[in-house]
Amino acid sequence: MARPVIGIIGNSYLINDEYPAHAAGKMNAEAVRYAASGVPMIIPSDPALVQVDELIAICDGFVFTGGRPNVHPEEYGEAETKAHGDFDRARDRIALPLIQACVAMGLPILGICRGFQEVNVAMGGSLYPEIRDLPGRDNHRMPPDGSLSEKFALRHRVTFTEGGPFHKIMGQREVQTNTLHGQGIKDAGAGVVIDGVAPDGTPEAIYIADAPGFTLSVQWHPEWQADIDPVSKPLFAAFGAAAAAWAEGERPVAARKSA
Repeated sequence: MARPVIGIIGNSYLINDEYPAHAAGKMNAEAVRYAASGVPMIIPSDPALVQVDELIAICDGFVFTGGRPNVHPEEYGEAETKAHGDFDRARDRIALPLIQACVAMGLPILGICRGFQEVNVAMGGSLYPEIRDLPGRDNHRMPPDGSLSEKFALRHRVTFTEGGPFHKIMGQREVQTNTLHGQGIKDAGAGVVIDGVAPDGTPEAIYIADAPGFTLSVQWHPEWQADIDPVSKPLFAAFGAAAAAWAEGERPVAARKSA
């Protein structure tokens, strides 16, 4: 059986501050290959280069990755401020409609960090520009110093809803995760179910209620050591199984609340 083709939404970079590139982290591709058993394909996130219908025709699932630029607040009806940080309008204009199309047709998606936020915005939700500035909230940003393993170290627990999709996939209601984000969900979009939260109440795991396909997204970075991590591996495996079913021609026909 051929492995499913998984589109990995890339980001725009300047290599050596002068050479423009579209890229995605190696660990995203490794997670797709070794934990989701898929064929990773990095997608240039620019509607001038690719179109939603073209991508849907090629891929059996999509990973919406993290990225330094944030979703532009214009996408959820708010004015831009310095707190919102940097933006990538080209990615906004391919990722958001692609998420909407995938959710509607049941094509599997997995959102990670910025991708988690994109899913919420695509469904009509909004974001806080800086979680750490909110009363009672912790600093969820990546540590500024240290090795890669130290930056991706487990830093807080996430508690899932009893009997929810994450509880079922993980086999436990509480897990430990890394945290490398500044923004977070303010208002949940239409159908967005918050299925996991950090100790300070920050939403960490979501899915789309009644969506026909796999729609799980997380605020942390499960791509880190995904093939051996006890939390990341089952998440990517479940996503990969949904993508494999799509590749085999299986199409969701009934709405379900579990994924």
